[in-house]
Amino acid sequence: MTVTGPDKPGVTSVLFAALTRHGVEVLDVEQVVIRGRLVLGVLVSTEHDPEGLQEAVEQAMATVRMQVDVEVGADVRSTSQLASTHQLIVMGRPVTARAFTEVSRRLAALNTNIDSIRRVADYPVTGLELSVSTATQTPQGDAELRAAMVELSARIGVDIAVEQAGLARRAKRLVVFDVDSTLIQGEVIEMLAAKAGHEDEVRGITEEAMRGELDFGQSLERRVALLKGLPEKALDEVAAELELTPGARTTVRTLKRLGFRCGVVSGGFTQVVLRLAEDLDLDFCAANDLEVVDGVLTGRVVGAVVDREGKAAALRRFADEYDIPLAQCVAVGDGANDIDMLSTAGLGVAFNAKPALREVADTALSLPFLDAVLFVLGVTRAEVEAADAADGLPAERIEIE
Repeated sequence: MTVTGPDKPGVTSVLFAALTRHGVEVLDVEQVVIRGRLVLGVLVSTEHDPEGLQEAVEQAMATVRMQVDVEVGADVRSTSQLASTHQLIVMGRPVTARAFTEVSRRLAALNTNIDSIRRVADYPVTGLELSVSTATQTPQGDAELRAAMVELSARIGVDIAVEQAGLARRAKRLVVFDVDSTLIQGEVIEMLAAKAGHEDEVRGITEEAMRGELDFGQSLERRVALLKGLPEKALDEVAAELELTPGARTTVRTLKRLGFRCGVVSGGFTQVVLRLAEDLDLDFCAANDLEVVDGVLTGRVVGAVVDREGKAAALRRFADEYDIPLAQCVAVGDGANDIDMLSTAGLGVAFNAKPALREVADTALSLPFLDAVLFVLGVTRAEVEAADAADGLPAERIEIE
C-alpha cells in the first residue's frame, strides 16, 4: 500500500492502527517527504480477508485526508530491494533538467537501474546522490559505468563522481591533500619566484611538470635554483599571503569531526606548508626542505625530494603510522606528480586536475569548491551546517559570482 498527501502528524499511527486490527505481518516500510509531500509505502502479509484489509486501510486514510493505493497479491520477491552496486554524485552549478535527463538516459542504456535519489547539497553546488544497480556486477561492468560517466560529465558540463557502494565507502579514515592549487589557490613556488623576479620562468616550468611533460625532480631543481639569493623572510611573507581554496576549512573541520586523520603531502616547501598545517590543525605534513644559509635561500633543497614517487611513499608512511589500510585512505590532488599518490589510495580524487591525473583518478571534480569532496564521501550540506550550528559556528557561505 502506498499513502500520499500533505505531510502531517498522525498519518503513520492511523495507518498502523488499522493494520494492527487485522493482525498483519509487516515485511517492509519506506517513507520519504519531498517538499512537504509524504510518500509512505508499506508491504504486509495477511492470511485472511485481504479485501477487508484494503477497505479498512482506505477508510482509515480518508479520516486524515490522505490518498492510498492498495495492491493485493504483490510479488514479495519483486518488491524486495537488492543492495545498490554504486553511488553516483551528480554535481553542478546548476544541475539542469537537460543534464539530469542525459544522466538517466545513459544509465538506462547501460541497463543500470536508479534505486533511489537524494539531495546531498544545495550550496555552493547542487549535489544529487543516486544509488544505482548495474546489471553486470563485474570489474568490466564497473569500468564501463565509470568510462560512460567520465565521457558524459565532460559533454554535459556537470561533475559525476562514481563510487562502489557498500561498507568500503563509509569506512574511509584518512585523507591526504596536495597543497598547491588543491588545498590553497595558486602555487607557493610561483609566489616565491615573484619576489625573486622569476615568476614567468617558474610558472612555465611548473606547467610542464603538472602536465607530465617534465620529470618533477628535474623541474623542482630548475625552479628552486631561480630562488637563489632570496631572503628567508620571503617564506614568512608567502605563508601569510596564502589563500585557501573555497570550502577547504569546512572540509577539514568536518572530516576531523568524523574522526578522519587529515594531512598534506606536498611538492612544495616545509617552511611554508607547516604553518598551513598548524592553522588547519592537520595531523601530518610532508614537503620539501629549502636550504637556507645565513638567512638566504641557496637555490637547493636538502633531504629526500617529495616527488611523484615520494608522495605515494609518504601516503603509505602516514597510513602505517595510524594503522589505517590504504583501501580506507583518500587522496586529493591536481597534477601529474599526484598520480602515484591517488593510485595508491583507496579513493583518488582529481580536483580541477590536469588531463594526466583525471585519466587515472577514481573520480574527478571540476568545480572550484573543495567541500565537494565531502559530498563524494556521502556527507550532506545539511549535516555540515547542523554540526557547525551545534558548535556555535556561523554558517560559512562563499561568495559565488
